Order: sequence, then structure tokens, then C-alpha cells
Amino acid sequence: MQGRIFSTIHPSLTAWCIRFFQPSDQRGFFPEELPDNLKLFYLTPMKKIDEETYRADPEIRLSERSTLEDFGLSDKKLERKLRKVRKDLGDFQDKMYAHGKYAVLVCLQGMDTAGKDSLIREVFKDFNARGVVVHSFKVPTELERKHDYLWRHYLALPARGKFGVFNRTHYENVLVTRVHPEYILGEYLPDVTSTDDIDEAFWERRFRQINDFERHLSESGTLIFKFFMHISKEEQRQRLLRRLRLRRKNWKFSPADLDERELWDRYQECYQEAIQKTTTDNAPWYIVPSDSKEGARLIVASILLQVLEGFEDIREPELEPEVKANLDRYIKELKKRK
Repeated sequence: MQGRIFSTIHPSLTAWCIRFFQPSDQRGFFPEELPDNLKLFYLTPMKKIDEETYRADPEIRLSERSTLEDFGLSDKKLERKLRKVRKDLGDFQDKMYAHGKYAVLVCLQGMDTAGKDSLIREVFKDFNARGVVVHSFKVPTELERKHDYLWRHYLALPARGKFGVFNRTHYENVLVTRVHPEYILGEYLPDVTSTDDIDEAFWERRFRQINDFERHLSESGTLIFKFFMHISKEEQRQRLLRRLRLRRKNWKFSPADLDERELWDRYQECYQEAIQKTTTDNAPWYIVPSDSKEGARLIVASILLQVLEGFEDIREPELEPEVKANLDRYIKELKKRK
């Protein structure tokens, strides 16, 4: 039996209470020698969030991935854990801004109501405002449709030292347009005159173009994270109902949401293939269980922090030797000047 025993005195109790912390696979196990009246404060630590657990591979099956992960914790406890992680993320962003040689691109995709907006709000709350830029891509404008489909995304890429967050991304061009191929006709492509011209070869070409685009970014110093916010159809139903029942949420609802919901299975097929064809070492996809918004936020923040902290070359620049050698003199001068 492994574990550590801590003795604490609760203000409202006169007896000593013993807390046992066991490995995560020992949930619900009590040592035989522990008296029944001291099992009250038995706790199981939260399992470590490992980015490899959520990373997709080319054989991914979305139906086999869970849509719920709350780590057995309440929403408030998950929020407290997130506060610590996002503070560390904010500190890292300051360091990356000073270093000035990398950019970070965070891509968020998911079905309607997956929680993308609130995730952005909560995960990046401790960032310096100058260090993160969020772009929400809507239906392409007439100007955007006059250019290739990647053009507007290229314009929105983060500069070195900054984080860029894409709320919906260039993947809409192999997701929504694949479910609704008639939208492609609005791109004015010379070799597409009807939906009959949009065959499997067309989509394979787009996957290749996206992979080339992301490879170019990666080789130029942009660190890419792609998160699929994976929710269940039932959870989406409950969130849509909430939008209708709460007046302050009504503005988020559109009757078109119900039409798209009818195409749920087709969207899942398109998401799965897009992830399979475009998850790479330089631009991996992560499947984030998102039925618990608090759990999803903690997972995304933890993956970002874990991977980014692996870049040991990202650090604050050193002062010039001459400046560094005279720090004491500068301090004395400032103390004299009032």
C-alpha cells in the first residue's frame, strides 16, 4: 500500500483527521488498518493532464473518444486549477514576447455550442492584451471570396512574440463547405462550374494545401495547436435549450442551428476525416472532451503550457554586457534623482 498520511486539526473537530492520498487507479480503496471513523477525509489526487492523451493520430475515431472529462472534480475546483495554469501561461507569454522569435497559433473548432467563446475568455484571461489577438471567422465577405480561401487567414496570423487565436479556422473550408458543397460555387474557382466538379480529388487537394500552409508556418517559427472541442449531441441539445430559455442568451440562437443539427452525423464524418488527414507532428490535433466546459478549459490550458514549456530556448533576452556591468551605477543615479 502506497500513500502519504497527513494529520490535520479541523477547527470544528476535536479529533485528529487523517487524509490518505492514493494513486489515481486506487480510487475508493481504503487501507485495512484505517479506522472507519477516519475515512472521512480520504481523497484521490487528480490525474495528471498529459498532452499525449488528447493528441489525435491518423487512425482517430471520434465515436471512440469520450466527450466528458471533469476529473471527478466540481466546477469550482476545476476553475481554481485553471487559475494557476493560466497564470503560468500568462507569464510564459510575457517571456515569449520578450524573446520575439516564435509565434503561437491556437485553432479552435467544434460544433455549435461547443464552448469556444467562453474557453477563449477564461484560458487567456491573464494574458497581456498586447500579446494575444483573437479572430472569429464568419461567412467570407465578397472581397475574401475574390481571393483564395487561405488568404484571409494568412492576414490574421500572429506576429512573432504573440499568440493568435482562431475561433473557427481555415478548416471551415473542408468542413462546412464539404457538408454544403454548393458554397464552393461562391469561391469563383475556374475549374468548378457545378457541384459535380467537387469530387474526392478536390478535397484531397485541399487537405494537401492546408498541410503545406501549416508546414510553412511551422518552419517559419509559428507553433501550432489545433483543438477539436468534442461534445455529445445531447449536450448540444441542452445548451441550445438553455439559449432559448435564458433571455440574456437568446441572441446566440438562430433557427439555422436546428437545420445544422440535423446534419450532425455528416459533420462528425467530415471532422474525423479532416483530423485524420491533417494531424501532423508540426501541427497536431487534440481531441478535447467538452461536455464539461470547465474541464475542457483546463485541458486546453494545460496542453498549451506543457508543450510550450518544452521550448527551453524561449527565455528573456540578456542585457548587453556593458549595461549589465553598470547596473549598480544606474541604481545609484536613480536614487539620487527625485
